[in-house]
Amino acid sequence: MVAKISIGSSLYGAISYNGEKINEAKGRILAANKIILPPDGKVSVSGMVDNFKAFMPKMGRTKKPVLHISLNPHPDDRLYDQDMEVIAREYLEKLGFGEQPWVMYKHEDIDRHHIHIVTVNVNEEGKRLNQDFLYRRSKKITTELEEKYNLHKAQREKISPDTPIAKLDPAGDIKRQVANTVKLVGMRWKFRTLGEYNAILGLYNIRCEETDGRVNGREYHGLVYFALNDNGEPIANPFKASRLGKFASRTAVEGRFERSQEKINIHAIKRKVADAKAASSDLTDFIAKLKDRGIDLVLRHTDTGRIYGVTFVDHESATAVNGSRLGREYSANALEQWNNTPVTDGVVEMPSNNNQENQTQPDTATQSATHEHISAHNAKTVERHFLDDYSDSIPDLGGLFSVGPAFNAEEEAFYRAMQRRKKKKRRGPKL
Repeated sequence: MVAKISIGSSLYGAISYNGEKINEAKGRILAANKIILPPDGKVSVSGMVDNFKAFMPKMGRTKKPVLHISLNPHPDDRLYDQDMEVIAREYLEKLGFGEQPWVMYKHEDIDRHHIHIVTVNVNEEGKRLNQDFLYRRSKKITTELEEKYNLHKAQREKISPDTPIAKLDPAGDIKRQVANTVKLVGMRWKFRTLGEYNAILGLYNIRCEETDGRVNGREYHGLVYFALNDNGEPIANPFKASRLGKFASRTAVEGRFERSQEKINIHAIKRKVADAKAASSDLTDFIAKLKDRGIDLVLRHTDTGRIYGVTFVDHESATAVNGSRLGREYSANALEQWNNTPVTDGVVEMPSNNNQENQTQPDTATQSATHEHISAHNAKTVERHFLDDYSDSIPDLGGLFSVGPAFNAEEEAFYRAMQRRKKKKRRGPKL
């Protein structure tokens, strides 16, 4: 049996979390001590919090008075509710919390049923209970209970960089799977942005989002993780990084950004991507060729189906790189244009701005009008290409970043010359 102990400051959060399981019919209360339970079974979270506070001092120095304990028997131990309650009560007694106010929940959201206990570590006088060697004492108690009740010996799952990562199993322990995957990705992979981080997590049906705001006048910046199905839809309530572990925190992830900067070999990845593209006839073929080289191409689309983000995930080097960092030709706009380029008899028709063969030269008047048109056109082209540099990291906003004509260096030089000439013409006589 494995015992996990979390020490925190939010009594309401711990009770609310377990209350959600009851509301979703995935758990129920087995027992309570010094806490009033309504006869109809309808538990009020705020009412239960008030019950706890009645046994806690109004003022105290303990900043983290809440203990949230989960007792996890081995999957092969099939225990009745009465057995679980007896074992959990004995665990609390031996740990020194038997006389404290507590509530015991049974969770049934996964095949491996387990116990959650919410209690406090301060007495009515405000004195903190003995927490010396708490985790060591807890381990000794669970070992004694395994021997006394003939339970299977359960050990915490050990995670190493070589542990394989699999997609989330909706029928399994979602929180544990998300935590293990996030930990392994942080240990094994290299990435420099949240988009690259999500490209890796997305392979295992997980998404990470930033959360910023203010609570009680204090600013906070954190991360939230979502468990998804194959269609990208959430299958559980989001998990705050603090519930998964320090390795999932914003500080830890941003630290990984910095450490990865020196370790990523852009040139090696670009060579493999360039070879794959040179041998590909279209985007679908490109994706297949990349897979042959151990690279997943992660594309992000707008609601209208336009590509607005590109990330190459190289499994060989355990690296994720945004397309624009490899080069302009691998950016979102470039792949979107390539994907929409018409194909005739197996030949991709690439647009060209410099093909002047078999064209008659226009007369002077027509040429002047054409230059005026080019000047206006290039002003838009420059702006469009400036925005293209950032199109991998921002969503499409109503077609604002749609692909335009290719940039032409000669036209741009002509445009600058015309602008200088116009400025000279506008100058009046010197006074």
